[in-house]
Amino acid sequence: MIRAALLLVSSLTGLTSLTAHAETIDVEYSRFYSHVKKLDNEDTQALQFAFGFVRVGEGRLCGINNAEIVTDKQTLPLEVSNEGRFTVPTEKALKLANALVRIDLKEAANVCDMSVQLETKAEYLKQYYSQEELTFLYEQYAAFFNEMGSFLSFLMPSVKGLMIQFDDKNLDFITPQGVQINNGVLQLEQQWISEAKGLTLPRAPLRITAMASS
Repeated sequence: MIRAALLLVSSLTGLTSLTAHAETIDVEYSRFYSHVKKLDNEDTQALQFAFGFVRVGEGRLCGINNAEIVTDKQTLPLEVSNEGRFTVPTEKALKLANALVRIDLKEAANVCDMSVQLETKAEYLKQYYSQEELTFLYEQYAAFFNEMGSFLSFLMPSVKGLMIQFDDKNLDFITPQGVQINNGVLQLEQQWISEAKGLTLPRAPLRITAMASS
């Protein structure tokens, strides 16, 4: 399912191979690698996939105590955000080593479905953006959608702008450029981005995703 904010909820095709022991689950790293390798090029260098688990029937993210990549020879810790999302490195060696991603959930595994979200990397989140920087981020998403649409055009929407989200869901603010943040969300259409003189935010955002339309 694809939403305007690019929240892609799926079972990571093949989670039937997932094993659950109490609240800890093991997922083959290859399932994650099939996603992250799609972003391993200059046209999408500012983007990342953030993984998490959505509570069935509630829409909120399930809590995660810990996440790590495990091979026969090493264990690599993964940073988990306060929201309960994590990213994984793009390493073919981990795929060849049959690595597992081990996630310690705070809730029962059978009530949490895998969620994959396409978003801007943390280093591109800041308070001020020039018009060139906004255009760069927009074009990154457009490049990804165009590439995916080359063989999934009947499924993939088109990018119509950027959605900037803040951690304060009650934030209402009008920027110096006259665009409105409502309930912690700012939507920028592509035409506004192309004509912008820059953008000044009250603080660095939580994430930037794409606004998409079918």
